[in-house]
Amino acid sequence: MQSAGVKTYLFHWLNALRAANPEAIRAFLEPGPPDLNHEGGFRLHPRQLRTLFALNALPSLFCSLAAPRCDIFHASNQLRSIPRRRLLTATLHDLTAWVVPDCHMPETVIEEKAFAGRVLKRADGLIADSENSKRDAIAVLDIPPDRIRVIYPGVPRTYASVPSESVARVANAFALHRPYFLSVGTIEPRKNIDTLLTAWESLPPSFRSEYELILTGMPGWRSDLTIARLRQANSAGHGIRYLGYVPEPDMPPLTAGATAFLYPSLYEGFGLPVVQAMLAGCPVVTSNVSSLPEITGDASLLIDPRSAAELSAAIRCLGESTGLREQLKARGIEQAKRFTWEKTAAESLEYFREIA
Repeated sequence: MQSAGVKTYLFHWLNALRAANPEAIRAFLEPGPPDLNHEGGFRLHPRQLRTLFALNALPSLFCSLAAPRCDIFHASNQLRSIPRRRLLTATLHDLTAWVVPDCHMPETVIEEKAFAGRVLKRADGLIADSENSKRDAIAVLDIPPDRIRVIYPGVPRTYASVPSESVARVANAFALHRPYFLSVGTIEPRKNIDTLLTAWESLPPSFRSEYELILTGMPGWRSDLTIARLRQANSAGHGIRYLGYVPEPDMPPLTAGATAFLYPSLYEGFGLPVVQAMLAGCPVVTSNVSSLPEITGDASLLIDPRSAAELSAAIRCLGESTGLREQLKARGIEQAKRFTWEKTAAESLEYFREIA
């Protein structure tokens, strides 16, 4: 998978669909290990990935023969060869290849646009993960609105009411000995980490001596300079630490223990890490663009992601105001309760029945 977000979505969505109606769902390329692991790759899924590569290299007839009998075929953007003579659906995660193409590898932009022509424009129905994604698809791809249904993703319940013992265990494991602000996401241009680092380094030394900035996530495309900057900032004593990839079971307590969650992304189709943080009771600072205002409602501080000054001011405001943190925490928990995988699965199955 190129995207940890899409992989997370598919993992939880498929599990929720099967829990809701195990007879209705079949996976074309059955996943291997049952746990979500973003570092697995070919090592954990050799048979599935070999099959996927082979089908993508062959004419669509072979995919039609290999695919299970079904009323509806829901296509992931990993599959380039689509079975014939089946009703076709897909999920619209975002339109970043069109809206912010400079935040992708050129090859990814080409693949996303090819998938749009091959699947999205001819699909019998599409699931969009936000109203913003639907609007972008209508404007950019000229897809009729009545062919797109907005069905929000859910949030793993492991982020709700995280036990204090788990928070203490993870803090001890990562040597988190003072309050910290947390940022989560693949280190790549779209996540806007360099602006976050600039904002943090502009804070008064007294503030940075009281708090740490903790970043987690796998290195992604065009990350070398940002990773080097993270390492330099860490060694220079700026109160910045990069933990790299953190296993999924450790993420809820790591998030719940943070003073606030910082997510200045340039574009999100949904923004799952933000909703996870809200459910964990962690106050959120995020961008005023794409789907993020829609998803967070009045439960976050919204900033211009291009402005390091705005981001720095929001960080300082949250660090210095216990009352504001408590207010955002309460609002965030209530807002995040809207997004459950059970609801996502029920709405998805109903939409498939309508398409069929």
